[in-house]
Amino acid sequence: MSVFELLLALLNDMFFAAIPAVGFALVFNVPQNALAYCAIGGAIGHGSRFLMMHYGVPIEWATFFAATIVGMIGVHWSHKFLAHPKVFTVAALIPMVPGVFAFKAMIAMVEINHLGYTPELLATLMENFLKAMFIIAGLAVGLAMPGLLFYRRRPIV
Repeated sequence: MSVFELLLALLNDMFFAAIPAVGFALVFNVPQNALAYCAIGGAIGHGSRFLMMHYGVPIEWATFFAATIVGMIGVHWSHKFLAHPKVFTVAALIPMVPGVFAFKAMIAMVEINHLGYTPELLATLMENFLKAMFIIAGLAVGLAMPGLLFYRRRPIV
């Protein structure tokens, strides 16, 4: 893949990640002047995860690092605009929720219930379920990371 193709794919990924970020920000009643920042945060988060995965980082770790980046940016924006960091970060992380893996796990569970147990179906269920759970854990811990680093009352060491 050439640099131009990678840049085009990255811009495409970032554009289409900004749309659900704004949609969920509207659902969460984010103030209107913060909607653009939610879109930018969603684009930066999903785009950084896209780049990390392109260079071989597993999706779970890429999601964790991307969520940490979004959390750090959200803390910066919260100081700049005197708002809570979650105003900017929660909606920005929604595009990285692992819907496909959770869906595949549920389909495997329904097939096990309907067709009966097979080792292949159980392997599909467990693989997709665990991947979805690790991605969700990466989102949660990554979002909490700025709070763990910046708002500690005691020193880290």
